[in-house]
Amino acid sequence: MTNQTNLATVEIPTDLFVLPNADLSVPGDFSHEDLAEDMEGMRLSFPRVKIPAGGVLQFELPGDDPEHPQYADKLTGVLLYHHATNGYWPHPMDDEDKNPICSSVDGKMGIGEPGGVCAACELNAFGTAEDGKGKACKNMRSLYLLQSGELMPIILNLPPTSLKGFNDFMNAAFLTRGRASYGSVIEISLKRMNNGNPYSVATFRKLYDFTGEELAQVKAFATNFRQQARAMLEERAKALQSQQDDGCDYDGYDPADGGAKVGASQREELPL
Repeated sequence: MTNQTNLATVEIPTDLFVLPNADLSVPGDFSHEDLAEDMEGMRLSFPRVKIPAGGVLQFELPGDDPEHPQYADKLTGVLLYHHATNGYWPHPMDDEDKNPICSSVDGKMGIGEPGGVCAACELNAFGTAEDGKGKACKNMRSLYLLQSGELMPIILNLPPTSLKGFNDFMNAAFLTRGRASYGSVIEISLKRMNNGNPYSVATFRKLYDFTGEELAQVKAFATNFRQQARAMLEERAKALQSQQDDGCDYDGYDPADGGAKVGASQREELPL
């Protein structure tokens, strides 16, 4: 299987991308202080997008009305942050409806059954899946994509079938050029594949690089976001471990989910 990666640079004026200001506002919108009372005690989570099943070539985007989601052929934005996640479902078909019995928010340490260091786990080895080829533990990656004019990024969850294409793209578009992923605006599309059953994989291309003052602004924003996102993930891992230790069954956890309850002492810790 080959995932197509297009690195062609498209000449698009960089002033089309609207980055939030330092006070978490965009032109014409409310400031962080304006929203403080509404945020008190609320769980703030990032909008989540998945690679569609069945070879569908449109992303389903959450909106104001859950009953009427929006659809898009492409996603465009700045990749602020990305990290590995793992999840083990004893029955793989349950992964859309049930929580994994073992999960990792960083792809390194699993919490649950069997738990432990992911690299040493027998379920994280090829040949352990039901088909005898793949891994029983599902390796994924969470991409935090900030779209123009938005205050919060969306999280795009990449399944195992899209990881190679993402790795190839990151190497060619950023790592071999000595650039961080937030230094450019990228476009994510979908391609239909078929191994007896149709499925979709993500494809990537770089649209243009930030330069000068715009690069400095996006670097400052992304650096702050990454620091706070890592802190948030550490707190979520501790909370999940605590839940496991108390012997109770907690619902609603997904290793790739993002979000935290917002309180007066927590607002500055959120990755925004």
